[in-house]
Amino acid sequence: GVRSFKIEGRYKDMAYVKNITAHYRILLDEIMEQRGEFTRASSGTTRHYFRPDPDRNFHRGSTDYFASGRKIDIGAFDSPKFIGQPIGHVVAVNDKSIDIQTSDELNNGDGLNFMRKREVVGLHVNRAEKVFSKGVHSKGDGQAVYRVFPKDPISSYGGLKAGLPMHRNRDHAWDMALTKESAERRIGVWLTLTEWMEGDVLKGLQLSLTDEDGIATTAQVDMKLEQAKQPDTAVDSIKTHLGKLGGTDYSALGLNVHLSQPWFVPASTLNGMRREAIEALNAARIAAWQRPLRKDPVQPYVEYPEKSLSFLANVYNDKAREFYKKHGVQMIAAAYEAHEEAGEVPVMITKHCLRFSFNLCPKQAKGVKGVQGQVKAEPMVLVNGDQKYTLKFDCKPCEMHIIGKMRKDIFNSPPPSVVPITFMKRKPA
Repeated sequence: GVRSFKIEGRYKDMAYVKNITAHYRILLDEIMEQRGEFTRASSGTTRHYFRPDPDRNFHRGSTDYFASGRKIDIGAFDSPKFIGQPIGHVVAVNDKSIDIQTSDELNNGDGLNFMRKREVVGLHVNRAEKVFSKGVHSKGDGQAVYRVFPKDPISSYGGLKAGLPMHRNRDHAWDMALTKESAERRIGVWLTLTEWMEGDVLKGLQLSLTDEDGIATTAQVDMKLEQAKQPDTAVDSIKTHLGKLGGTDYSALGLNVHLSQPWFVPASTLNGMRREAIEALNAARIAAWQRPLRKDPVQPYVEYPEKSLSFLANVYNDKAREFYKKHGVQMIAAAYEAHEEAGEVPVMITKHCLRFSFNLCPKQAKGVKGVQGQVKAEPMVLVNGDQKYTLKFDCKPCEMHIIGKMRKDIFNSPPPSVVPITFMKRKPA
């Protein structure tokens, strides 16, 4: 039933957009090669001039959450920052440089970093030079040693020492490659050149195009045909000129020349036929396109399993309210953003349970002699600056509730946007 993907891209740069869309495109193409029941929603195939890699873009790690079973380490407890990909380790710290053993290629302008306890320390590479080191070779095992000259003095990087793992969160060569043209999408087309006949009269030549969607057009030229002086190369010359589709949205899936004999055809004539046929194909494709119809809604509307909704449903506008009303919900509370919840409430309900992550889950202790009944994790509190959030645990569905309340200054200020509807706290008489 999936018809489209929404790729998160707020505040992301062009390199992110190019990389992630290319990554998805390749995965989808692989799926459709394996699953014949799927069809493309659009025409053409995409060719990329780089190898997509989601780990090269800024991100804070990834997880499948609990889709394939409960895991302990889905959180990034070391740092919320993007530390990048591991590239190797430090083998020596010099007066003005450090030596890094790596299987990657380091470049001027790269951004490297290392962990100093729980702090991420960044290092901007002014210059990177490949050097040789005893016991390390640039060939064979794929390992090399780079001498890296940072932007700042070596003395400013406390904790830097041999053996320290090094990461790269900015690949300058990668970034520069994505500033250029990085992909193209072309629609496949078959080209066929034949003689144009009216009855028994040879009028000239005809170029027929048929694209991968079955849309066909032709272009004809009325001309007197003369035998080629170099018949051995005449057909190859014709194919060369007709196949020049670089400035169009098309790529040749096949190019056939069916002539009774090798004719001499000027390059200008062939180029003109090709342009005319392409323009006709563009117009035919536009005329043939039909906007896909929306899927008919299920009638009658499916009943929502609850007749009332709390603020947790996040209903904050007319469209959301109308949706739930249409599906049988009678009482709808305002979203938390409407500033109608003054006391403590669950501001988040999550399957990510800290009690489980810290091995304090009663289910884990069940049946363990000497431990069962002794595991206690409450009260547990999250502290963020001067804000404190109490944690409550609902063990039956394996959920953690983060309890908090809106700050007074926010609660007394206007909501972030105007709510054009009136919410009622209780059912009217």
